[in-house]
Amino acid sequence: MTVITPVRSRCPADLVAGIRAATREHADWQRTAELVAAELASHLPEPGVLTDEERAGGPDDYRCHVLHAEPDGSFSVTVMVWRPGQVTAIHDHVTWCVFGVIQGAEYEELYALSADQSHLVEVGRNQNHVGEVSGFAPPGDIHRVRNHGDGVAISVHVYGADITRLGSSIRRIYDLPVLASAGS
Repeated sequence: MTVITPVRSRCPADLVAGIRAATREHADWQRTAELVAAELASHLPEPGVLTDEERAGGPDDYRCHVLHAEPDGSFSVTVMVWRPGQVTAIHDHVTWCVFGVIQGAEYEELYALSADQSHLVEVGRNQNHVGEVSGFAPPGDIHRVRNHGDGVAISVHVYGADITRLGSSIRRIYDLPVLASAGS
């Protein structure tokens, strides 16, 4: 199980202000993710936002450090730390999500649920490197993230909810067979 630890007050103020402005647009989730991604790209923190110990990660599972949770619950900013080989389950989210890589690389596998909901189909793969920022919104956000590099990978994630209240950003974990896409 992923460990979530609060390390609030280290989130850059300009990032928080930019995310507040983006979420106050009251756009749909996809547009909000795009607006927040632009803010994260402009204010992407360095790995030093975490202590040396936090940047080391955990031996058993990736770590989630909460830098900021907006008091009204509209968003939270976290930093994920992935040691080599650590991976999430295939999952989707309760709300929009934006992420930016600040150390190493994250490998992401994207999936779609079959029409009869009996299996998943792999629909894409991405390798995200330092400085790359992306975002998505449900539906269509089924994925798995892993660090398949030799060093620690670190990324900043912004969620459209207070994950300290929810306990996680994950809506559903998918334990279904995965079929390769027709183009594979």
